[in-house]
Amino acid sequence: MRKTTALRVAAAATAALLTATACSSQRGQDAQDTTAGGACKGQQTTGITDKTIKLGGIYPLSGPASAYGTISKGVAAYFSHVNDEGGIDGRKVEFVVRDDGYQPPKAVEEARRLVEQEKVFAVFQTLGTPSTAAVWDYLNKQKVPQPFVATGASAWGTGDQHPWTIGWQPNYVAEARVYAKYLKDARPKAKVAVLYQNDDFGKDLLGGFKKAVAGSGVKVVAEESYEVTDPSVSAQVASLARSKADVLLDVTTPKFGSQALAADAKNTKWNPLHIVNNVASSAAVLKPVGFKNVQGVVSATYFKDPADPQWATDPEMKAYKDALHTYAPDADPANQFNAYGWAVASSLHQALDTMKCPTREGLRDAVRSLKDVKVRMLLPGVTMSTGHGDAFPLETMQLMRFKGERWRLFGEPVDTRKEFGPAAK
Repeated sequence: MRKTTALRVAAAATAALLTATACSSQRGQDAQDTTAGGACKGQQTTGITDKTIKLGGIYPLSGPASAYGTISKGVAAYFSHVNDEGGIDGRKVEFVVRDDGYQPPKAVEEARRLVEQEKVFAVFQTLGTPSTAAVWDYLNKQKVPQPFVATGASAWGTGDQHPWTIGWQPNYVAEARVYAKYLKDARPKAKVAVLYQNDDFGKDLLGGFKKAVAGSGVKVVAEESYEVTDPSVSAQVASLARSKADVLLDVTTPKFGSQALAADAKNTKWNPLHIVNNVASSAAVLKPVGFKNVQGVVSATYFKDPADPQWATDPEMKAYKDALHTYAPDADPANQFNAYGWAVASSLHQALDTMKCPTREGLRDAVRSLKDVKVRMLLPGVTMSTGHGDAFPLETMQLMRFKGERWRLFGEPVDTRKEFGPAAK
């Protein structure tokens, strides 16, 4: 499996503690590591009882990627909603949230606290490629499930050295292939300039895009990277404009996505087709730029947009909005990141329901044995499937274009498994 220097450095990181909890919970020092009996004898039951399941999550509630922090509100609202309906197989969910500030060393410390003090059943959702890479060696050594990490790095679904870790959203290579297919069909002679985050996230999507357009008339003619500590990407966008490319591929996190969109809008002498990657496509990212300045921007998605009126009467969308209003009244239901949180929590619910044993091993095996599982917040035609040699639950995406004040789907869903085969290892 591909292992970059950044992944190795992140995996070794350590630092001081930042803490934040989404709900009150029993302190870990009062809990014990336990194992099952009967048919599941010897398997770990730490964090799960007949009445409760304790889950931990690590998000950037502060720092340069804090826009993602609201995902935890969507997750927490889902679990609170389920708890009020009787829980998951009769078990109430306790969801403990930690803040790593999008800093891998802090993610390591928070993971240790969740496992060793909070005694969680699983670390559900670590957000970001660097933070996830920093903790997956530790969690796999401890044999603690790390399901549905909030990052699309292809590393989570290739190789067999980290069986306790698995992704959820379409991986960045798959997403890149969707954009490549679109350009090869719609603009077969496109000249592409790329802005990307200088880490495994940015390099993964850029590398996937280059491989997908290789041998075609679509060419990458300019590249500029940025660091998450940079104050702005205006200089990079200005440099890319000098390439006179007719497409700008924007591989950024929300803060820098907004900056890139704004810089593009200000340069009236350069008018490329602007493609922004999914993780920076929320309307909350576009709104500060001014909706009039982002018309025609293209992206791709796989779950229902709460701002799209076609889902106004959708039962799951109504349940989501009602629950968010009740349990997270300060959260914007139109923010796609909140809907993402609801969708991924619902996906975990589905996986928990399929466990053969109510144990950590049972969850590990369940998330790797999914078969066309339907999740009501996902787009029609998008289901979760995993199996031997395929640890990418979601691999179907649909293109969307920003028009007016919202995204509008176009074309047909692209199943990248069928279209391109497995993600590159």
